[in-house]
Amino acid sequence: MKIAIGNDHAAVEMKLAIKAHLEERGIEVIDMGTGTSESCDYPVYGEKVGRAVASGEADLGIAICGTGVGISMAAGKVKGIRACVCSEPCTAKWSRMHNDSNVLCFGARIIGIEMAKMITDTWLDAEYEGGRHQRRVDQLAEIENR
Repeated sequence: MKIAIGNDHAAVEMKLAIKAHLEERGIEVIDMGTGTSESCDYPVYGEKVGRAVASGEADLGIAICGTGVGISMAAGKVKGIRACVCSEPCTAKWSRMHNDSNVLCFGARIIGIEMAKMITDTWLDAEYEGGRHQRRVDQLAEIENR
């Protein structure tokens, strides 16, 4: 599995911790930046992660900014991306199981690194259930195509 990970200046430390955590799990990580705490624009990195997932370069994505909100909005603008902001593991689990989320987002100013690891693990370990949920995921794609 390959995961694209990107962040803005508010989330460098958290990105590095999550990247190391993923690599410990044997997951290949594509680091889409940034690597500096110098002010930068979260839409750039959200889009990079979204495009890597949408193109198939990565299987899934993780995008981190101060709150997780802005970078999730940017990633979600990419066709085919179902980005979710999660601040606890339950939402992460259900976003995969029912919404087939493919980009996980969280805020480095909202949660700590250990919680981010728990959310990431829960999200990765959950599987999309399909079935009755597929109709709704298809409806999301229809909205995108209108």
